[in-house]
Amino acid sequence: MAGVGSYLPEKVMTNDDLSKIVETSGEWIVQRTGIKRRHIAAEGEYTSDLATAAAQRALQNSGLGPADIDVVILATSTPDNTFPATAVTVQHRLGIHHGFAFDVQAVCSGFVYAMTIADSLIRAGSADTVLVIGAETFSRILDWTDRSTCVLFGDGAGAAVLRAQPVVDGEPEQGILSCHLRSDGVHKDKLYVDGGPSSTQTTGHLRMQGREVFKHAVGMISGVVTDAFAATGTTPDDLAWFIPHQANRRIIEASAEKLGIDMDKVVMTVEGHGNTSAASIPLALDVAVKDGRVKRGDLVMLEAMGGGFTWGSVLLRW
Repeated sequence: MAGVGSYLPEKVMTNDDLSKIVETSGEWIVQRTGIKRRHIAAEGEYTSDLATAAAQRALQNSGLGPADIDVVILATSTPDNTFPATAVTVQHRLGIHHGFAFDVQAVCSGFVYAMTIADSLIRAGSADTVLVIGAETFSRILDWTDRSTCVLFGDGAGAAVLRAQPVVDGEPEQGILSCHLRSDGVHKDKLYVDGGPSSTQTTGHLRMQGREVFKHAVGMISGVVTDAFAATGTTPDDLAWFIPHQANRRIIEASAEKLGIDMDKVVMTVEGHGNTSAASIPLALDVAVKDGRVKRGDLVMLEAMGGGFTWGSVLLRW
């Protein structure tokens, strides 16, 4: 893990602001989600803009430049265009004219999926250095009359630079240690967008059966995290930090409790960011690295669940 970076739009929407748009209250939102505010992209500010800003900060943090990057992987469900991939736009803006770039669409699990792909490319020798980004402008696909969904989401971007590094004899392996991905399309109607180029020729709006999502989330998340522990011979006690997808405070707390992870080890940014989908994990990771919580040598668990359903975990040593 060579470096991290993030970006949040300047505009902040508080719960009080939302109460003027839909029938809700700040107390109702906090009680059910833990969210107090979220960032909203400005008019004319696109997913590629957020992604580029986060990527530039990650590169600066890593001490690397555009010439060092072999691959750009962008996890997003809100691309600038149907095609080309928004990753190609980011690649161009960063001044990268070699290698390749592509998008990954796994909704809130996108960053975990993208990290897994990056790890596979590096281990296979197909790339030496990979820039992984999660970026979303979910405000563009929300139904602002639906209080069950519009209060949950925000916009943002986070990025990480992964680089090949030989294992030093006698020292713990660093970087990604284990990845576990899952999906099951039987749950599609529980969290989806009701539009698309092939079906409606429109963008559509996000739709969610909140109780159903919550019902499945904790068990699914716990499963892939437990798989990671089993694959690496580690336990919750070995973790320095648990950095989950920032969807809902209650889901995060219930997952930590089921896994036996102390809440003091949980990085939580949902209060100030809301659910930023594929951007939520790298945003939280960047916060924890910059404020000094995540240190070199720390064992860190990332996990997410998103529409589809998709879910997964990545265990890494910083």
